[in-house]
Amino acid sequence: MPALRLHYTTMGAPSGEPVLLLHGTASSGASFLGADLGGELFGAGQPLDAAKYYIIIPDAIGAGKSARPSDGMRATFPRYNYDDMVQAQYRLVTEGLHVRHLRLVLGISMGGMQTWLWGETYPSFMDALVPMASQPTEMASRNWMMRRLIVDSIRNDPDWNGGNYTTQPKSARFASVFFGVATSGGSMAYQALAPTREAADKMLDARLAAPFPGDANDVLYQWDSARDYNAAPGLEKISAPLLAVNSADDERNPPETGILVNALKRVKQGRLLLIPASVDTRGHGTVSLAKFWATPVAAFLQTAPHRGN
Repeated sequence: MPALRLHYTTMGAPSGEPVLLLHGTASSGASFLGADLGGELFGAGQPLDAAKYYIIIPDAIGAGKSARPSDGMRATFPRYNYDDMVQAQYRLVTEGLHVRHLRLVLGISMGGMQTWLWGETYPSFMDALVPMASQPTEMASRNWMMRRLIVDSIRNDPDWNGGNYTTQPKSARFASVFFGVATSGGSMAYQALAPTREAADKMLDARLAAPFPGDANDVLYQWDSARDYNAAPGLEKISAPLLAVNSADDERNPPETGILVNALKRVKQGRLLLIPASVDTRGHGTVSLAKFWATPVAAFLQTAPHRGN
């Protein structure tokens, strides 16, 4: 590609302490601006008060208003991965915004996995790391199986036509709803929200009938981009204090495997905040509700030493 467009949003003055926030798959930086995240984080006296911090929120490659297959290249758009996204984010921060050092890198889900990579690839560039709803280990198990099912369902849909469709393949909508139900929401929460077959049918019908704002090629690329993610080999490179935030009912990163706890043993200053499951949590989606972690993350950031200018 002769050029790569990377869209971003900033809050606060450039003279504030720079903070980089990274969104999840099939989302965009706008996800941080709603009441459940931004409403709990950016106001006066809140953990990332925009009067104190310079908040940088990029749209990842393939998402939001950044360069995407649906811009015109369709299935000829280059295959990208999380390493490409992190490199693009680094160039945006350093070359585009002329930031020399970050106070914090915080990411959710895909953004959480990218936060692990930030800590390994640019270990001295930030004071603190907060990867959320993520693990630093190889993309595998149910997490990868479900992602591949989205990718394969689109590629095997006759209407996809090698990416040159005229109407959106129906598989993209169905697979996205299926993935959402299977891997996010929380078992206790779903039981409370849909305690009967009738209630479950009503909830599912509403999701299937909702407008599908995505594009099949974009969706395919977004989920495929996780294919070779594996931050495990570089964990010892992380030197910044790190607080991993996961939820006990996370369907994609179940704590009972012990994977994250064992990985954190290799991080010099790494620790875990595990949010207990309840009817109020939302499984993998719990961390999209800042009320569950804003206070401990603020305390963590207050204790993290300044490591650069």
